[in-house]
Amino acid sequence: MSNGERLSSVPSELVQAALRVAQARKSAVADVPLQAIAGEAGISRSTLLRRLGGGRQALDEAVRAVGVDPGGQKPVRERAIEAGAALISSQGLASLSLERVAAAAQCSVHSLYAAFGGRDEMLQAIFLRYSPIVDVEAVVASQPADLESTVRQIYALMAAAVSREPRVMPAILAELLARPQDESLQPLVQYIFPRLFAGVGKWLTAEIAAGRIRDLPPLLLIQQMSSPLVMHLLLRPATQQVPDLPAPPIEEVCDTFAEAFLRAVALPAPGGPGPRPDGDGGDHAG
Repeated sequence: MSNGERLSSVPSELVQAALRVAQARKSAVADVPLQAIAGEAGISRSTLLRRLGGGRQALDEAVRAVGVDPGGQKPVRERAIEAGAALISSQGLASLSLERVAAAAQCSVHSLYAAFGGRDEMLQAIFLRYSPIVDVEAVVASQPADLESTVRQIYALMAAAVSREPRVMPAILAELLARPQDESLQPLVQYIFPRLFAGVGKWLTAEIAAGRIRDLPPLLLIQQMSSPLVMHLLLRPATQQVPDLPAPPIEEVCDTFAEAFLRAVALPAPGGPGPRPDGDGGDHAG
């Protein structure tokens, strides 16, 4: 009997029974006695064995197929995200395939389809894990009133994400810069940018409406805020290899670029002294 035939022969209620018992015992499915699974399913142990084809292998494979590892390892989804991130970091975005991730994560391709739906969804999950977007969304969603503090928090999150190992963000950015029209990248592009504008773009628009920053297109504001820091972080590993070219600490880098962005776009509070950065404020001699 093939793996696929064994999988299809295991009723879903038996899989769910095994998962419930494992969760209740706080143990791996592989450590749960068949007698306990049979009891949860309301059948005898002999009936359970008969429906499994005589052993646990079919049950273990069926459990893997729903994204849970039966042997006490991390869930398939977690292992796949970590394995995919390592592949992207070491060999580039083109190396990411379900087959290679399955081999690295010690799971089946079928289980990856069950956990993600496909390669595009898996790449999105990796991006969410290793990019700063989720944390940045949380910062701007808190309706911050302090522009400077918010900008500095965003810079710190960006620096941590781009600098961390595995180097997923640098690999993705390099691919987007080198082949922006590559069809294999379009699902990720179509996912990232609408989400970016729904979070950071919405916050910037609110800051414009509140009169705290200059009225510029959100795309330009996002690029003006992120590009200098991201470029520094991408080149930093290379420049650190150059003798007599010391790189300042990351905290100092973030402070420098945050201050530059704020000087460029921040407007004084209403009634505050001094001209606006765009030259529209202040008195003029007649």
